[in-house]
Amino acid sequence: MLASIGYAVAYTGVGLALLVLGFFALDLLTPGHLGRHIYEHRSINAAITLAAGFLGQGVIAFATIWTNATSGFGEALGYTVVFGVLGVLLQAVAFVALDLVAPGRLGQHLTEPDFHPASLVSAAAQLSVAAIIVASIWP
Repeated sequence: MLASIGYAVAYTGVGLALLVLGFFALDLLTPGHLGRHIYEHRSINAAITLAAGFLGQGVIAFATIWTNATSGFGEALGYTVVFGVLGVLLQAVAFVALDLVAPGRLGQHLTEPDFHPASLVSAAAQLSVAAIIVASIWP
């Protein structure tokens, strides 16, 4: 039981680090400070996109742990880091690609305080990338 608690703490630590990495990646892709847009300016658009990224990262971490746990703790933890970082990078690529094909500036739309439908499209892209990564992991 103590080993399982230790595994849970380690996996959660990696998961939290991946969420922080994802936050900073989205922060770099949007103008201004993402946290301020969400918590001070109450931008629903930024919150929707960040929440989708967080959910995607959670699903990627879950799938990686679930499918690799029998290969040993160290190896499974390593896979979780690798696929999690890959998820952050590919979600950022999807954001940039969407920004290139959509009119206007996606980052600007996502920092507006009033609802903009681009936040739903961006969120769908974040979740789609995560689903594709999960499909590549799942046996």
